[in-house]
Amino acid sequence: MNRSARDDYTRMFAADGTVLLHPDRPGTRYRPLRAVHNFQKLMKDKEDTALVFKIFESLPSASFMDRVRDLTLSERGEYLRETEPFLPEILDDHAALRRTPKGSLAHAYCDFMEAEGLSAAGLVAEFDRVGRPKYPDLVEWFINRSRDTHDLFHVLTGYGRDALGEQCVLLFTHGQAPSQGHLLIGYAGAANIAKMTKGSKAPVFGAVRQAHRTGRGAPPLISQPIRKLIERPLEEVRSALKIPEPDRYRACHSIWRAEGIDAYDLLASKAPAELELLAA
Repeated sequence: MNRSARDDYTRMFAADGTVLLHPDRPGTRYRPLRAVHNFQKLMKDKEDTALVFKIFESLPSASFMDRVRDLTLSERGEYLRETEPFLPEILDDHAALRRTPKGSLAHAYCDFMEAEGLSAAGLVAEFDRVGRPKYPDLVEWFINRSRDTHDLFHVLTGYGRDALGEQCVLLFTHGQAPSQGHLLIGYAGAANIAKMTKGSKAPVFGAVRQAHRTGRGAPPLISQPIRKLIERPLEEVRSALKIPEPDRYRACHSIWRAEGIDAYDLLASKAPAELELLAA
């Protein structure tokens, strides 16, 4: 981002006076080697979510500030900030979510989070563990909302928390909000899975490409009113958001089971040789 554009963003405000970009927020730097290094570490410890954030910070999106501006300074953005200032408070209130009708997105979300032992607050804690400073601007709200919708992506798309499922979610996310971080983790991670299951007939790249296409075709979840969305039937929401059945991903799991491969054993993996060379 050039200095002129940055100065313009620091002079834009929401109706309540919140600045779009706080002048003290540091500028982003494009550091691909640092991103590759953290990706290599992520492949060895898939549960270290903090590494994902570091990768994204090293590969900033050129369109990021435009997307922040277009949502947060719009009438829809004003409404979302007023009604949903902090999503974890909504998403972690499972008692309230369970009062929605059976078959709702809320019930599916609770089932997923409880089965996996996850919470929205836990993801916030992982994010905070990186130690990045916080600023009272609209960028902060946008970043937080992007983070807090991650597990909803899993539920809406049908992709699990296995290695392939996470790559699919990341490429779905790239379709929604392009960044090279999503591409690096998604496609390099898929290449790593294909390498580890060499000889398998599972359509690994077909699965991640399908996820990428689905993300591009679906309206951005970040701009949806989550309170209203979670009350609706899951299949109705998927239809409204143009999210089809992830049949290529399902096919991979079916083929792996027949071949005696456990998809969840692919979590603790090594980075591809090509990335190891780049990181050196």
